[in-house]
Amino acid sequence: MKKLDELTFDNRFARLGDVFSTQVLPDPIADPRLVVASPAAMALLDLDPSEATSPLFAEIFAGHKLWEAADPRAMVYSGHQFGSYNPRLGDGRGLLLGEVVNEAGEHWDLHLKGAGQTPYSRMGDGRAVLRSSIREFLASEYLAALGIPSSRALCVIGSSTTVWRESKETGAMLLRLAPSHVRFGHFEYFYYTKQEDQLRTLGEFVLQSYYPQCLDDEKPYLALFREVVERNAEMIAYWQAYGFCHGVMNTDNMSILGITFDYGPYAFLDDFDANHICNHSDDTGRYSFSNQVPIAHWNLAALGQALTPFVEVDDLRATLDLFLPLYQASYLDLMRRRLGLTTAEEGDLERVQRLLQTMQKGAVDYSLFFRRLGDQAPEQALALVREDFVDLAGFDAWAADYQARTEREGGSQDERRARMHAVNPLYVLRNYLAQEAISAAEQGDFSVVRRLHEVLGKPFEEQPNAEVFTRRPPDWGRHLEISCSS
Repeated sequence: MKKLDELTFDNRFARLGDVFSTQVLPDPIADPRLVVASPAAMALLDLDPSEATSPLFAEIFAGHKLWEAADPRAMVYSGHQFGSYNPRLGDGRGLLLGEVVNEAGEHWDLHLKGAGQTPYSRMGDGRAVLRSSIREFLASEYLAALGIPSSRALCVIGSSTTVWRESKETGAMLLRLAPSHVRFGHFEYFYYTKQEDQLRTLGEFVLQSYYPQCLDDEKPYLALFREVVERNAEMIAYWQAYGFCHGVMNTDNMSILGITFDYGPYAFLDDFDANHICNHSDDTGRYSFSNQVPIAHWNLAALGQALTPFVEVDDLRATLDLFLPLYQASYLDLMRRRLGLTTAEEGDLERVQRLLQTMQKGAVDYSLFFRRLGDQAPEQALALVREDFVDLAGFDAWAADYQARTEREGGSQDERRARMHAVNPLYVLRNYLAQEAISAAEQGDFSVVRRLHEVLGKPFEEQPNAEVFTRRPPDWGRHLEISCSS
């Protein structure tokens, strides 16, 4: 394992030149202190976990010091925000410090969020607040622990710097890791500004760096688009299967790698509600839970438009048409696993849909239902979860069909329980748990967020003294409104 000053940098994106990014030095925050760090994320860099306790760790990730080999850059991009095109966005408060190469030869972007103003700050202060930094940290690492494709979070550094949002808050910085920070919006920016040479340069960079298997294809850009469609179909399937609502699916928040990216007013469903809106700024419900599938398709179409200089429109459309069947296949596979099923049967999709429709009619906790369903043999488990349903006739009909389905598969109850507990989390990142951690951290107590992160790092395993993290939300935590402000 390495020390901080032993990391190896290879800043490929910075070498593309100033058309793609602007060099900006971090603006440090005052009195830096470690709030929380992720040993699992540090391992991706081969970084010794003990480095998190060194004074240098907080100084670097609060912007006070910088590696000599780093080349901090604010990236330029555009994007569609709530369906409307914004021609110039870019990193308004984050800096790509550089790319670290680990012992396996993998490149990891180090992106410092809250690092101060850039040419793309658009009248903003360039800061991030402790509240939003903790939320992004927890979500990034929790989704990764669930097996959902996601950017990662190395640490959150707190400070005494005052930041004004709706009220007075404390500034913080978050170090985000990802194999790439290239977004759909990067392609849109160069397409709509008619910089075709730069668009091609960007495309070649993405192909060579992240999709080299596409270079041998007769139509490499079409092969690239298909890969992005496939990855996004899988990512969205995970979101829907695990009840994750992103909240701000603008094209500038969509990763070219098909990983969950740019966490804001996200939420995991408590009670199942297909129409749940987690972002209180989303008045029309554009990014509601049920709309995430069509919005992902819409965003992919926007990316496809930016690739039209290199790919025939008919080819792009045919590839885009693969999204929904790919999504449905991945989603159904995940839901079969969550239901403890190992084989495929005609009618499984309708079986899942009937369950969700019955859940929708009453206050059924989405995550707890699946966990409890695997605790006992089907007959006993179904009797246990039945008490949560309002539509008892609908549930009874579904339960009889499900029990018959499990009997056709056979197998032991021990095997079934092990399968279901391996894919159905006992511990869920609920908004009220995140808020409790934030409230404590704002008072200088970081033990709550550290303990929550520790428990969420093993979401499927029962852990000692962690029962408090399995509870349904209290009344005050059931309908928390989460703001875009961060």
